[in-house]
Amino acid sequence: MTSKELLYIEDALGHENFMKSCSKYTASQLKDVNLATYIGQLEQKHNEIFNKFLNLL
Repeated sequence: MTSKELLYIEDALGHENFMKSCSKYTASQLKDVNLATYIGQLEQKHNEIFNKFLNLL
């Protein structure tokens, strides 16, 4: 893997980690149960994507 590809993966990991933490925080702050559940599902999706990028290393 080239250094440029590694930089891309590192950047993608950072973005996914940020989205994961934002989703988790937002879901915990919402009072609407349906919306909180949906945002929780987004957190899980970002976690899956994060793990896929991590497995590339």
